[in-house]
Amino acid sequence: MSTRTWLEDHPRVHHAFIPVGACWLNLQEGWWRIFRKAALAGRSFANRDDIEYATTLTTDQFNAHANPWVWCRPAPPTLLLRRRYVYTV
Repeated sequence: MSTRTWLEDHPRVHHAFIPVGACWLNLQEGWWRIFRKAALAGRSFANRDDIEYATTLTTDQFNAHANPWVWCRPAPPTLLLRRRYVYTV
């Protein structure tokens, strides 16, 4: 069965083509991982209002301490080379 036939049989499912160069998706996935860890991980919620409160609180905290997203790990600090030998003339 081809993908097109399967999609025609399931009208609620829509196929979305993602461009090859869609690097913004990687940033979005990283942000969601951090957000889920800060707002939702390890917690149980009694109702929808508790989830909304947790996400609002976390979003406000992120916005209060906003920094530019750093794509990769920063470079290690350069070491200053010390003179190991003293030359006399």
